[in-house]
Amino acid sequence: MRAEAIRAAKAEDPSATGTALDKLTDAHYQSITDSMQGEVIFSVPVLKKYSYQAAKAEELSLGLDLQGGMNVTLEVSLDDLVRSMSNNPKDGALNKAIADANTAKANSDADFIALFGDAYQKANPNVNMAYLFTKPSEKDITLSSTNAQVLAKINTEAKDAVKRTYNVLKTRIDKFGVANPNVNLDEKKGIITVELAGVHNPERVRTYLQATAKLQFFETYTNQEIGPLFANANTALYNYLSGTPDSAATTDSAKNAAVAAGADTAKSAGSDKADLNGMLAGTKGSVKGKAAGTTDSSKLKEDESMKKNPLWSVVLPNATQQDGFFPSPCVGYVSKKDTAKVNRYLAMDVVKNKFPSNVHFLYGTEDSKNHDPNARLPLYAVKMPPGGNARLEGDHITMARADYNPMNGQPDVNMDMDISGARIWKDMTGKNVGGYVAVVLDDRVYSCPRVDNEIATGSTEISGSFSAEAAQDLANILKSGKLPAPAHIVQEQVVGPTLGIENINKGMNSLVLSFIVIFILMLVYYNTGGIIADISLILNLIFTVGVLSALHATLTMAGIAGLVLTVGMAVDTNVIIFERIKEELASGKSYTQAVADGYRRSYAPVLDGHITVLITAIILFIFGLGPVRGFATTQIIGILLSLFCGILVSRLITDVYTKRERHFKYFTGISKSIFRKAHFRFVEFRKYTYVITVIVLLMGISTYWVGFDKGVEFQGGRSYTIKFDKKYESESVREKLKSYLSERPIVKTIGTNNELNITTSYLITQPGQGVELQVQKKLFEGLVKEGLLPDGTTFESFTNKYIQSSQTVLPTISDDLKQGAIQATVISLIAIFLYILLRFRKWQYSLGTLLSLLHDVALTLAVFSFFRGKVPFALEIDQHFIAAILTVIGFSMNDTVIVFDRIREYFRKSPNEDKVSVINRAINDTLSRTIMTSLTVFVTLLILFIFGGEATRGFAFAMLIGVFTGTYSSIFVAAPVLVDMDKSGSLKVERDDEAHIEELKKLA
Repeated sequence: MRAEAIRAAKAEDPSATGTALDKLTDAHYQSITDSMQGEVIFSVPVLKKYSYQAAKAEELSLGLDLQGGMNVTLEVSLDDLVRSMSNNPKDGALNKAIADANTAKANSDADFIALFGDAYQKANPNVNMAYLFTKPSEKDITLSSTNAQVLAKINTEAKDAVKRTYNVLKTRIDKFGVANPNVNLDEKKGIITVELAGVHNPERVRTYLQATAKLQFFETYTNQEIGPLFANANTALYNYLSGTPDSAATTDSAKNAAVAAGADTAKSAGSDKADLNGMLAGTKGSVKGKAAGTTDSSKLKEDESMKKNPLWSVVLPNATQQDGFFPSPCVGYVSKKDTAKVNRYLAMDVVKNKFPSNVHFLYGTEDSKNHDPNARLPLYAVKMPPGGNARLEGDHITMARADYNPMNGQPDVNMDMDISGARIWKDMTGKNVGGYVAVVLDDRVYSCPRVDNEIATGSTEISGSFSAEAAQDLANILKSGKLPAPAHIVQEQVVGPTLGIENINKGMNSLVLSFIVIFILMLVYYNTGGIIADISLILNLIFTVGVLSALHATLTMAGIAGLVLTVGMAVDTNVIIFERIKEELASGKSYTQAVADGYRRSYAPVLDGHITVLITAIILFIFGLGPVRGFATTQIIGILLSLFCGILVSRLITDVYTKRERHFKYFTGISKSIFRKAHFRFVEFRKYTYVITVIVLLMGISTYWVGFDKGVEFQGGRSYTIKFDKKYESESVREKLKSYLSERPIVKTIGTNNELNITTSYLITQPGQGVELQVQKKLFEGLVKEGLLPDGTTFESFTNKYIQSSQTVLPTISDDLKQGAIQATVISLIAIFLYILLRFRKWQYSLGTLLSLLHDVALTLAVFSFFRGKVPFALEIDQHFIAAILTVIGFSMNDTVIVFDRIREYFRKSPNEDKVSVINRAINDTLSRTIMTSLTVFVTLLILFIFGGEATRGFAFAMLIGVFTGTYSSIFVAAPVLVDMDKSGSLKVERDDEAHIEELKKLA
């Protein structure tokens, strides 16, 4: 449909290019999607019919890194809110406290209002701040109010301001021509995240999202004045579309002049009703559609009637044949799917000439609870003053609140204005007694009350058939005009469509290749038993994608990485069970008994292993943002489905096969030779491994001084991925750009030398809507003057062709991300420690676990610190790295807990056996499973690292390190610690196995 919109835009204006073409394309795209609302495009017999919107709602959406687009995080400007609430915004003490609070906010995640209160009290310890916020319109703050009461009121207004801005943004994003926009509010942090996948004009988005809410008041024409003029407009439009001259132009012009002058234009009852009959006949087809049993001839007549009445076919008059035009400010109703067509018709000169020259048509709002695509929006005709600006705007409103009328107890809205606004309001209401005034926010009419009398003071009561909720909504709308700067962008990511296509291809290639390799590996190693694992793997992938779609989740490149990792870990349940079945068979049991015992004795380690991975995934979901949260979602679903498919589905298939007196084979020639009982003396080497562990921990600690390459998320700044026509050395580019960006930018090679990532902090602390454009132009200037771009390259081609993606993070949000990453890692370690303590009831197990996890994290940090700049790809500390660290923690614990479960089992069976021999035997007996699981995950990650592209290369590399070190630490760190930390022999005192399994089921 985007291609169709582009063709329509070029047909409308062949000379349009760049921004002009984007705007035309967006308009046509919106028109196409609007026109398809309610139309059935796909149906499942008997079950359900899908309209375009229903089908789009059910599909698995692609994130902006897969189709291009823009992700923006906005923060409401609470410092401006505080000033707007003050009776003296220029007060020195007030502004100093605001400045100090902003400085503290840059290094703290504390609430801005709390920081403002602390800063004010610190600078003015004996002064009550109430004197700054007392106003005649403010009833909640008096001179006797304490500082705590004042801050509580400001805090309440701040929360309302965030919600108001969120509601405004939700209505604005419809204008970007995006199929599935996504707007989320985090009330706790006071931030709003907007994702616009597929948007093609980032600068327009920045400007529009950060614009001040435009609240306006307009006088309106009545339905009785404008309604009859639609007949002439409809005739003129039909004549224009059919090529017939408009013979009624002279008469219409005279009539329009009379209306504009305020003359009485009401017709006689007979002629008025005749026009109305024609109007209703013309709209009949579009209102009711084709009734059951309608003949083809009547349908043709209906179509012909709609063709002759192009305007009436999309605008339903606010009238009936019996009663004529209702006395109302609403002049008609338009289906949402027809708004784009109505806009085009009303913008035509041949139609505009039939209405007063100062008329401006605006739509009312739709019911937020009504998602019917055929629902109609009210259409209003407001009187536009000369110059195109409203006489009265929202900045004159000093107070608005929902209240109850003391006379009748009904909800109403009270509004106060400043002196200047009251003067204008007096004139507007005085001239419109008995008429209507429209309350308009961002070109949408939210209310159109009738004026009962002239209002001289600006203190106004708006009453009507309000519910309490509707009254509060209107009060919030009126407040929206108070906030001078509603929001500013603190984080931004832009991905070009070309890079999105490359990411899809690379991600899907790595996913398919991983699936094929694991599919074959299961058959080669487990013979026909591998068929069960492969069926579980297929179902796991199908179910995971199905659940993601049902949850209306968005698939990102990180999500594809999660799917690839799911492929590697999905067979883990089957590997644990199959390895146990092989042990039972090797001990001489029959197939039936070996399968039964293999499944029964695998439940505890399977559940333990999956729960530990699930814990880290949930923590990652809580603390992660954007794509990383998508990865966590995919991982959580994959883990749960792995349990379902690996245990229930696999056992069902096995039982059905066994009842036919047939059995799956679990050995091949390769696996038989590998499976031979190992007798390695791992524990005896623990003193050497302890030394290695200490060295690794010291290396991890030393990274605090050695440092890292931080991603733009953790250091703040603007980052641009640029694909050049030639290969350039990063150091050379860094030096050449130094004089243009007032610093040496960080330049890293991405993939090949012709693709570089340039990160700069130039102007990062400077506010303003045009700063991003200013930085891009400065970067463009440097690249052109230094000969890094071809001669003749324009700024427009630079942004569209060469910039593949960009990301902006302000220092305040980067500090929050860093703190969140540290919290997530620490909480994961604590959660794992407590879980192991709860499950095994021995602190030695928890200590061994913690040491092994610290070893894994330290080694991964050391590699990323010491090898940065020494490998041909970026090693950055960013959100994807944190996702890898938490996943490594979970995977390492998966290995460790399997060994621990086997150690505990052997302690129960052989309480008098030497600890060293028991632990050695447990490690050796689980070695085949450990190697097989590590191998499947390692192979899938290696494929992701090689074929997945730059977007996931750092994550895959960190995970490769984690798989290796996690396997090592489970064998050489976690288990040997049990020997040296258990001097009393308490580990041998174990509980009954059945009680253990029952407890585990409860935990799961």
